[in-house]
Amino acid sequence: MRVGIVSPYSFDVAGGVQFHIRDLAETLMARGHEVSVLAPGDANADLPSYVVGAGRSVAVRYNGSIARLAFGPRSAARVRRWLNKGRFDVIHVHEPLSPSLSCLAVLASGDTPVVATFHTALTRSRVLAAGKYLAQLVLERVSARIAVSPLARKVQVEHLGGGATEIPNGVDVGYFREAEPLAEAGPGPTIGFVGRFEEPRKGFPLLAEAFNTVVTEVPTARLLVVGPGEAEAVRRYLNPQAAEQVTFMGAVDNDTKAAMLSALDVYVAPNTGGESFGMILTEAMSAGATVLASDIPAFSSVLDGGRAGRLFRSEDVVDLASNLVDLLKAPDIRLRYRTEADAWVQRYDWSTVAARVSEVYRAAIEAQAVPQS
Repeated sequence: MRVGIVSPYSFDVAGGVQFHIRDLAETLMARGHEVSVLAPGDANADLPSYVVGAGRSVAVRYNGSIARLAFGPRSAARVRRWLNKGRFDVIHVHEPLSPSLSCLAVLASGDTPVVATFHTALTRSRVLAAGKYLAQLVLERVSARIAVSPLARKVQVEHLGGGATEIPNGVDVGYFREAEPLAEAGPGPTIGFVGRFEEPRKGFPLLAEAFNTVVTEVPTARLLVVGPGEAEAVRRYLNPQAAEQVTFMGAVDNDTKAAMLSALDVYVAPNTGGESFGMILTEAMSAGATVLASDIPAFSSVLDGGRAGRLFRSEDVVDLASNLVDLLKAPDIRLRYRTEADAWVQRYDWSTVAARVSEVYRAAIEAQAVPQS
């Protein structure tokens, strides 16, 4: 198949949707499909060979974060040129109701079948806010919908007038499982956090406050922090004793992230909301870390209701610290969670996920070929 994939977010800035699109594209190509990805970004930027930059993006607040989007007449013209050149069998757009390229690609798709993946669980979007007619026009042109989580699927059913096939975000289980542990982790029990720690919904201040307590119970515990930002911004949440036992790694490449996750005893996801999946949880499970996550619905689903990892009460620092101390002091409990996670995470492996996405592509193509009565 000739597959055109559209990202609403710029590949210049790392993010879960971009990682999903990258891995899906590369898995599909490995399976023999021809793939082109269109994304906001300078055409001269350092992008993978299969990614076409659609011009400058603009940073806007979206879903509690900052997203780099592209919209307007110039973007629409670039979308049309890409579609005409690609002559795709199917177009796969991500977040089609975001004010960016995905929306434009759906509107310009013509007779080509469109598959749309919904990553977030927002009941409102900028497109919906701009007008129900435009949102309805976009949705009517979508041949098949995919939701990455039960929560994202619920939004389809309750707010967007239709269902969706639930297919989770994928992870390269083998890549993370085979990563060599980071040597700098240190000899003590090691905790990890990955994310934009200055973004409130990522919950890092909760973890920092809990870590201040943890080091009084487990004096040799260490915390590794990966994410964009400054080290001093991390340390301002920590007392002097705890700060000495934190290593801030900054933004890192995929190999370093995998090595970091492989070195952990416990990966902590203290997010407070705004998540519809939890890709970092599947990566941590694949790498062999025991996962401790807030009990928001998305994380509970990824962790099989608490069987593949432990859940703590969201935004409850005392409960977070108590569970963290318990896990650090009990290697047998960590082993039990890892054993469950090893089996559970296989359902998220890209070999399984890409096969299911391909089935949706074929169904959309076949449905488009059937004459309408």
